[in-house]
Amino acid sequence: MHFIDEATIHVKAGDGGNGCVAFRREAHVPRGGPSGGDGGDGGSVVVVADPQLTTLLDYKYRRHYKAERGQDGRNKDQYGKGGESKILRVPVGTVIKDAETGDLIADIDTAGKTLVVCKGGKGGKGNIHFKTPWNQAPRQAEAGTPGEQKTLRLELKLLADAGLLGFPNVGKSTFLASVSRAKPKIADYPFTTLKPNLGVVGLSDARSFVLADIPGLIEGAAEGAGLGHRFLRHVERTRVLLHLLELSIEEGREPERDLDVINAELERYSPELARRPQIVALSKIDLTETREAYPALRDRFAARGIELHALSAATGEGVQAVLEKLWKLIRP
Repeated sequence: MHFIDEATIHVKAGDGGNGCVAFRREAHVPRGGPSGGDGGDGGSVVVVADPQLTTLLDYKYRRHYKAERGQDGRNKDQYGKGGESKILRVPVGTVIKDAETGDLIADIDTAGKTLVVCKGGKGGKGNIHFKTPWNQAPRQAEAGTPGEQKTLRLELKLLADAGLLGFPNVGKSTFLASVSRAKPKIADYPFTTLKPNLGVVGLSDARSFVLADIPGLIEGAAEGAGLGHRFLRHVERTRVLLHLLELSIEEGREPERDLDVINAELERYSPELARRPQIVALSKIDLTETREAYPALRDRFAARGIELHALSAATGEGVQAVLEKLWKLIRP
């Protein structure tokens, strides 16, 4: 299944039915009077958070949704039937915005949460409501009011306790696979991860938390370099970030510079996200050159007031200590 995390749709609630103008025409009922019923109310457009859904795929290829119109009133005091509402099921974590103004309409962050995004029109009154002592045979009725319509922007933000950050190929997917049952794609080339992945990390004493891995960032992501900032919203809800670094001598990258570059991109995307607590760890400590360089790197980071952890997702070295550190920040 394709992972689709944004979509734009047009929704319209049902119009209200028209009121009816009618008079009783029955044997042995002289001067029966008005008998036109009211029109039914139009159906609304309702959004429901469905925990079984993980993508906005359905809304990527179908853009228009319309609720049912209310039926018109009829004679013999018969009211029109109300229109059926249109139910739109979305994943938990979906943010709904007005596509034209950008205003936030709702954050669907709880399973089962229900929201009316477009209200159906009201049915018009039939002529039975317009009878007066001086107007015994009214020939007037109301038309139903139109239902609301909007163009909505749907954006999915994953619900996770902690998020993984780092340059491409620093070992984020390997780390997620080693601490959870998630099966992200792992390969020895950059940008292996093309969509966010979630994994549930289990600790001792039945403790657990959700960890999110997003595609790697590179310098210039704000201008669209690499995969840009598109997936950063999936770590906006997290309480803590795990920033993985690597020693990339062949590529001419330095861990300190990598940390500054990624944090600068975070600041450009969201200053609030950039201020989120971070745990910084040097990955691939099982490699000889990384292990030998770690003591000096740790001292340089310490001089900047940053504790540099070391771990290897391949061997498990240092992983448990980092997970416990994450837990303390998630559940203080």
